[in-house]
Amino acid sequence: MSDMREKIMGTLSSIALPDGGDLASRDMVRALTVENGAVSFVIEAETPEKAAGMEAQRRAAEAAIAALDGVERVSVILTAHGPAASAPKAPNLKVGGHPKPQAGPLPVPGVTHVIAIASGKGGVGKSTLSSNLAVALARQGRKVGLLDADILGPSQPRMMGTSQRPSSPDGEQLIPVEAHGVKMMSIGLMLKSDREAVVWRGPMLMGALQQMLFQVEWAPLDILIIDLPPGTGDVQLTLAQKSQITGAIVVSTPQDVALLDARKAIDMFDKLNVPILGLVENMSTYVCPKCGHEAHLFGHGGVRDEATELGAPFLGEIPLSLDVRLAGDSGTPAAAGEGSVADAYTKLAQDLIARGIA
Repeated sequence: MSDMREKIMGTLSSIALPDGGDLASRDMVRALTVENGAVSFVIEAETPEKAAGMEAQRRAAEAAIAALDGVERVSVILTAHGPAASAPKAPNLKVGGHPKPQAGPLPVPGVTHVIAIASGKGGVGKSTLSSNLAVALARQGRKVGLLDADILGPSQPRMMGTSQRPSSPDGEQLIPVEAHGVKMMSIGLMLKSDREAVVWRGPMLMGALQQMLFQVEWAPLDILIIDLPPGTGDVQLTLAQKSQITGAIVVSTPQDVALLDARKAIDMFDKLNVPILGLVENMSTYVCPKCGHEAHLFGHGGVRDEATELGAPFLGEIPLSLDVRLAGDSGTPAAAGEGSVADAYTKLAQDLIARGIA
């Protein structure tokens, strides 16, 4: 394995850069992994402007590595480190600067498992699943953290029912707030109000995510749940590039249009060598509270079929319920109560615990 890594880095030293040097000598190769003939790595430019002019180098690197003996598949992603980013500052709170560049993914100190909750599109209930699963795991006796990584549209403060600002006694590390037995961090807790917009470019998003991963006193935690934004962009890439992830749970509704985007999320994690821990079908069924009639408003079974096709675990079905929406809006997740919806989240939490990943 080490010989192959050396061969790859030697090959990348032949890829010249527009402003001098090469990919290896300029230390621009990140998250290099070699496994069963599959090679993946990230080329990290200094700024977005420089990254925009390096597509030819990315293609050349991909072709050169693909030509090596023993290499069957190559994935090369181009990104930018960008300038230091700072999160919005609460009064009397100094938020630490951008972490130093890393040679590869690092563990989050004091955290045993890191699980990303993802989807290919918005509106499928990813944030709802994140908050309820966190509470369900906490009720099973686990030490749980919840990181709201949807930086442009943070919703966890409302869903978890807290507006408390994080403290920073030493001016460097942030102390997460606690709600429903879960440690929580969100950019939304640092804004003046829930109507204030975060208008940031990619490098600032990446900087904020790294701060919330490594400059927050999460320890000790059995599991840190990360509520990702929809899509396959900068935040997802930074998470996989900078931190060691146990795996990802992909949530989707049963309808075909949602599954199309869920497949893109799965493909992204495959390229980044992040294991898929399973798929969850949200809004799976609706039971009328008056007559008991069950209806499948968005179809039914599509996510289970997709999991079977992928060979990934199907983790369960979460019903569509007015109680879930009311609970989220009121700041008390449904998993904190009783009933069929709470039972569904409890079953999901118990399944993760039984598999040793929570």
